[in-house]
Amino acid sequence: MPIKRILVVDDSPVERHLLAELLTGQGYAVSLAADGAAGIEAARLEKPDLIIMDVVMPGINGFQATRMLNRDEATRAIPVILCTTKSEETDKIWGMRQGAQDYVTKPVDGAQLLAKIAALG
Repeated sequence: MPIKRILVVDDSPVERHLLAELLTGQGYAVSLAADGAAGIEAARLEKPDLIIMDVVMPGINGFQATRMLNRDEATRAIPVILCTTKSEETDKIWGMRQGAQDYVTKPVDGAQLLAKIAALG
């Protein structure tokens, strides 16, 4: 299934803006959520083709949100790419165990992220 609609979940307005600019510039339709709870709600309502999820957020963090999405029948088929400053190998392993399909670290390398999105589509 080609990826056309992407939900970006990040508590940083700057990161949301940068990712939205990168993705819309490549022709993707982008929606935004400012925290894990809003991201889960948006995923259930919008059924995006992909979710790009920050990890370090107040309330429900990205690991928890990814796990919740993966366990929900309505959202489990939506792939998640974790996008975070947490760069330890144990963080990546834990993120993948929560159901993420891929993992990128900040600052985001735009070409790398776009290649990962293309690989999922």
